[in-house]
Amino acid sequence: MKNYGVLFLSILFVISFSDVMYTQTDQTEKTDQEILEEYERWSAMKDDWANLDRYRQANKVLGPPAEDENRIVFMGNSITEGWSDHYPEFFEGKPYINRGIGGQTTPQMLVRFRQDVIHLQPDIVVILAGTNDIAGNTGPATLDMIADNLFSMADLADAHGMRVILSSVLPVYDYPWRPGLEPARKIMDLNRMIRSFTEEKGFYYLDYFTSTADERNGMKEHLAYDGVHPNREGYILMSKLADEAIKTVLESQP
Repeated sequence: MKNYGVLFLSILFVISFSDVMYTQTDQTEKTDQEILEEYERWSAMKDDWANLDRYRQANKVLGPPAEDENRIVFMGNSITEGWSDHYPEFFEGKPYINRGIGGQTTPQMLVRFRQDVIHLQPDIVVILAGTNDIAGNTGPATLDMIADNLFSMADLADAHGMRVILSSVLPVYDYPWRPGLEPARKIMDLNRMIRSFTEEKGFYYLDYFTSTADERNGMKEHLAYDGVHPNREGYILMSKLADEAIKTVLESQP
């Protein structure tokens, strides 16, 4: 069985890397150095599929929260990770911990959820994920599969005494690295599933979609640099919505 697992991961790695290389070279020319760096990132994923190594040391250094600290962990993909690059002011002077990893899908996040969220003992977790699943970053995924992973993360957090903020997936009209998938409708359907789940469980639904979608149900042009990832203006808007959600959740429960 072990050999079959290794074979499966190797095949997944080859297919995934080939897809990325084809799509990216088709969109823009890459330098030899960029191609090498891309290969090294995907090669590392073969040995650490969920990228548990990414924050392992940072988590050790961080340690447990202070007695009066309302620690908040932001769990997600490149949209969460890029927040610290494009609008770092959002995290400065606050007990906000960024645990986003670019390119990740919900099954990868579920694998690292204990290490990168539960073990940090936050008061609140803000989960933003699902778009890379729809893009097929780690293979085909139905909306039910994506929702199951999101809901499992939320249930794990709830079981460990955390308050849960589940975010809507941001709008996308087309993925630059995987064009032609027509994701807009799928994202809207997934968001309805997420909202329904939060209402059933009493979690907070953080609606980024409504404020960022254009008439095509893609991202408003002035809020993103590639139709998927927010620019600074996009993150400023998201930050206001996230702060409002966190304030509401902190004030609603002791």
